[in-house]
Amino acid sequence: MIDQHLHLVPHGTTGRFTADTVREYARAAAESGVTDIAVTEHLFRFPDVRDVLGEWWTADDDPRLVERMAEYVEVEGFAQTLAEYVDVVLEAAADPGDGAARVRLGLEVDLFSGRMEEVARLLGRHSWDVLLGSVHWLGSWGFDQWGDPVFGREWGRREADDVWVDYAGAVEELAASEVCDVLAHVDLVKGGGYRAPAVEAEVHERLVAAAAGHDLCIELSSNGWRHPAGTPYPSDPLLAAARAAGVGLTLASDAHDASRVGERHRDLVAIAAAAGYDEVMLFEGRVPKAVPLFSEGD
Repeated sequence: MIDQHLHLVPHGTTGRFTADTVREYARAAAESGVTDIAVTEHLFRFPDVRDVLGEWWTADDDPRLVERMAEYVEVEGFAQTLAEYVDVVLEAAADPGDGAARVRLGLEVDLFSGRMEEVARLLGRHSWDVLLGSVHWLGSWGFDQWGDPVFGREWGRREADDVWVDYAGAVEELAASEVCDVLAHVDLVKGGGYRAPAVEAEVHERLVAAAAGHDLCIELSSNGWRHPAGTPYPSDPLLAAARAAGVGLTLASDAHDASRVGERHRDLVAIAAAAGYDEVMLFEGRVPKAVPLFSEGD
């Protein structure tokens, strides 16, 4: 059992992380049957990242969204630097504790449109096991903040078809930057329950092509069950299309709490198998290794 998408700090909090925080995840993983985890905190939450990228959200021409994103980034910001995070995870990886899951160093990297060369240079300072690529905003609109009074209301101001198409374009830009190994929650745009039947098949095709065209995996994530859409990421048709295109798969909980490591892992395995997968990918040093989906005796 593998979980390659984990966060140490819940959203909306600025709690500090230590090697013992990571060890808590590794112990919880082992208790739930997970043998290998990747810690993948959000790149945008580190203060030194803003020093490199600047106030990227100000490029949007909507002052409401610019103001709200500035507030969001401030609230989400860590007190610790990216280098401190790396040191913490590597310390725990060297000594996770007896019987604990193996720990790997990862990061979740958002799309910073027009700034991905700077992101690549920033990432190049460290040796990662796995880099997840994700799209959480379009311009300065945090479209996945469905309950937010500003971001959430924006869904009522835009056509869902247009949002889905714009989202596909953002994922394509992220994939083309080649800074990541895995496209995380690749159809996150559906998470709020805002569907776009007229364009969904087209968007699925574009998302699969983005992954396949840049030799990226996608993840099968249980976190979607916690979102308004109530389904895992990705949708069954998209997953089947990815399998047909030869796109590799990772498994993920996207947990922001140790108690959720490996959440609904067996359900994910069943879904992956139904789509035709018989193996998943495990990353080390950004190199994927195929691991059987089912262990002997399953």
